Amino acid sequence: MSIWKWMLLFILGLVLTFIYYAAGQTIDEYFIRTTVGKCVYYVLAAGLMAVLYALFVKWFEAHKAKDLPLARLIPELGKGLGFGVLMFSAVVLTMMVFGLCRFSSFGTDQPQAILLAFFNFIFVAFGEEIIFRGVFFRWLDEKWGLAVALLISSLAFGFVHIFQPAASWWSSLAISVEAGLLLGAAYKYSGNLWLPIGFHIAWNFTQGNIFGFAVSGLQQDASLLSPSVSGPDILTGGAFGPEASIFSFVLGLAISIYFILNVIRRER
Repeated sequence: MSIWKWMLLFILGLVLTFIYYAAGQTIDEYFIRTTVGKCVYYVLAAGLMAVLYALFVKWFEAHKAKDLPLARLIPELGKGLGFGVLMFSAVVLTMMVFGLCRFSSFGTDQPQAILLAFFNFIFVAFGEEIIFRGVFFRWLDEKWGLAVALLISSLAFGFVHIFQPAASWWSSLAISVEAGLLLGAAYKYSGNLWLPIGFHIAWNFTQGNIFGFAVSGLQQDASLLSPSVSGPDILTGGAFGPEASIFSFVLGLAISIYFILNVIRRER
């Protein structure tokens, strides 16, 4: 594929994704009122996004979308969900060991809000993983190789979060590594989008609605636990949430290296 066609298709992909997101948010806000209705809508919208991605690949790249194997949906999504829960729980446990956070209560009087958040994160994860890993990372990898794809897609993913509340250059760099690099490496390692999608869902939901932290600077409406945090922002993440903690950064980097080394070993 020539460079001009590559750039044109990439811009088209971004525009189509933006339109889809905007339409999705409008429908969600103005046309669906019930919790059950919104949950069903998020799942259907995520599924439609996957179908549109498959059609986009088939029409413009003239081949099947190999990174959406239906036979691997349940096992790989399950792995990603478990991986995301364990990784963020490890970050929280480390913070607790160092006396940086504690939890004062358990339970919620807003179970519907927690349920709604989970399904909303499904929609968010499908959208972001399709555009950043399925399109951006994959095309860079095919044209310029793994190192370039990981570097550029990771930085792009991290620094689109600079517009979030309480964001800084450090929080964006941290997300570049613990999410951008890690999810790109996980995508390359697994060969499918289900693993990074599952991780993305679980990371956000566990962080915001289980442990009660802000997710990329956005405080969630309800959570099972209520955290009390004290200590330097570099260790706790401050108002942005533990995504901006050095613990998340180091753990994400370590797991990314593991995936990358396995990919290199396999390809050799």
